Amino acid sequence: MSDLIPVTLIPGDGIGPEIIASTLEILETIKAPFQWDKQLAGMAAVDASGDPLPQQTIDSIHKTGLALKGPLTTPVGKGFRSINVTLRKEFGLYANVRPTRTLIPGGRFENVDIVLVRENLEGFYAAMEHYIPVGDDPKAIATCAGYTSRTECRRIVKYAFDYAVKNNRKKVTLVHKANILKELCGLFLEEGRKVAKEYEGKIACEERIVDACAMELVLKPETYDVIVTTNLFGDILSDLTSGLIGGLGMPPGANIGEKAAMFEAVHGSAPDIAGKNMANPLAVLRASAMMLEYVNRVDLAKRIESAIEKVVVHDKVRTKDLGGNASTSDMTAALKRAIA
Repeated sequence: MSDLIPVTLIPGDGIGPEIIASTLEILETIKAPFQWDKQLAGMAAVDASGDPLPQQTIDSIHKTGLALKGPLTTPVGKGFRSINVTLRKEFGLYANVRPTRTLIPGGRFENVDIVLVRENLEGFYAAMEHYIPVGDDPKAIATCAGYTSRTECRRIVKYAFDYAVKNNRKKVTLVHKANILKELCGLFLEEGRKVAKEYEGKIACEERIVDACAMELVLKPETYDVIVTTNLFGDILSDLTSGLIGGLGMPPGANIGEKAAMFEAVHGSAPDIAGKNMANPLAVLRASAMMLEYVNRVDLAKRIESAIEKVVVHDKVRTKDLGGNASTSDMTAALKRAIA
């Protein structure tokens, strides 16, 4: 079956294996063109080999260039860095893309349709941190030296504008804190303005200071379309936009690089409900739809999104986090019926 596309499959921890299994059932129903190479990461990998990110898993992603990932738990304690941050650095996954769109009517907002594009490799998440001793206190002062580069600022803003063009979006908002962080964020804004000029007449551009953006998102989110910002601000605002549509159980996430891409549920591993057949599989299912779009199978991605709308909105089959009482297997069965 040489026409199948190899994909590294990382079930993850907690509810990860359950929601990944649900997604695989639905992808099998629509005959998605994927061939899975199952690998471990997170606590499942620690239990199996003592390593939260085994070399075998890294080698698999280097080979396939594609990964679908459930939520991971990073072991607590010294010596273990964030697995997600490590994966992004290893594969140069510079663009984190999280679409948030209102699905269930009757919530606080009816018309949210925002795509947040976050720079994934720099900022304070790539920072050098250390303590400065004062007197007899060796940890009297903590310092953190984050950075942005002209090259990366340009690349992430250009990705956002190209995304807007490809997906018939109208506007990109540059979100920054250049009024205070004049160099760190000033460079992002400077490069952002240059890129925006290249798209004049195609895509509108506006600028927002991050605190003003946060306020406007909870007052009038319908005024935002595509947001592009630096790493820390993007991490915070993408959770905020998820909250506008009902929480982290709904939106998918993609991490895009020049040579690899990783698609994932953006929520945590929820160990408290693991194994109870309660987990909402929609975030990782929608991530798989984003992966289908990435490999130019938009037709199959649309079938998944249409089935989700039918099941959740019209048939009102919803897991507990969405205000219903359906189990994971109930929702999976309903989605398979809707998509067949």
